[in-house]
Amino acid sequence: MFEIDGSQKSGSGTILRLSVAIAAIKGEPLHIYNIRQNRPQPGLKPQHLEAVLTAAKLCSAELESATLGSRELWFKPKRISGGDFAAEIGTAGSIPMLFMTVLPICLFAKDAVRLTVTKGGTDTTHAPTINYLRYVFLAALKRMGVDAEITVQKYGYYPKGMGEATLSVKPAKVLKPFHLETFGNLISIKGASVCTFLADRRVAERQSKAATEYLSQKDYHANIEVVNDTSNPLQKGSSLALWAETDTGAIIGADALGEFKKTSESVGEEAAEKLLAELYAKPTVDVHLSDMLIPYVALAEGHSTYLTRKVSEHLEANIWLTEKMLNTKFKIEKIGGLYRIEKVG
Repeated sequence: MFEIDGSQKSGSGTILRLSVAIAAIKGEPLHIYNIRQNRPQPGLKPQHLEAVLTAAKLCSAELESATLGSRELWFKPKRISGGDFAAEIGTAGSIPMLFMTVLPICLFAKDAVRLTVTKGGTDTTHAPTINYLRYVFLAALKRMGVDAEITVQKYGYYPKGMGEATLSVKPAKVLKPFHLETFGNLISIKGASVCTFLADRRVAERQSKAATEYLSQKDYHANIEVVNDTSNPLQKGSSLALWAETDTGAIIGADALGEFKKTSESVGEEAAEKLLAELYAKPTVDVHLSDMLIPYVALAEGHSTYLTRKVSEHLEANIWLTEKMLNTKFKIEKIGGLYRIEKVG
């Protein structure tokens, strides 16, 4: 049985989500305690609980202490099946974070998986936006042999959520290593500026214009799609995702959220500023993708390498956990202004 102390490293929900995924893939029981110990409100919140329950459905796992607020959990997985599944968060909890929990499990399912999550947040704080997942995360995983896509039925934001999205995944016959050590030459910068029931205030257009102008001042041209969404009449909101593509295959992303009393121009400039920080450093993955890739390169056979501009607490936590549960070995080396992340074969 895996024994995992959830207070280690970041002490966040990341450790819970990833440990459950690895236990399901390995088919070994898990006992995790001190869940989210380092967060202001420790224990399972609705989005964490629904992620665990959904993972359990995928592998017919037996659960103990899977209740709201619980600080420990027993997860006993069986065979990973395929098919259609549904989940409901019931708050503005992050749908992307739930998808990130189950995606590694789906890759090892017997058949294809189609998971629809309702009544959650597609674009919320402390989580990647749904369009970052669609256009950056899944694009990066595609080079590893991952065949997955996300469709959005309803965008959802804080505080009501009420968003809906579907993750479709085909099993992976093999996960290829991830090798990308050269930034190369910039080909394009693209984006998706979304607002829901805010077209009368031209929110999506203003976000796009602010980002485009900010980038153009630094001699970067961006082509940003404007989406005036009407999918969710119960919760207005907005987001902006940007991504840069290079001739070596690197996809560098950044995003920002609209919030109460935050101007659309501020959203656009924030996303552009984040992207510029990455482009100036010339990594091969952005700071968020660097930690999100860890479980996949850990599960892939052989040696993987990539460059990032920062070693985040989530990167350190994911490396610690995969080394503990999968007996992998990672090496971090400072090279100039970047960090080389290497999974030893």
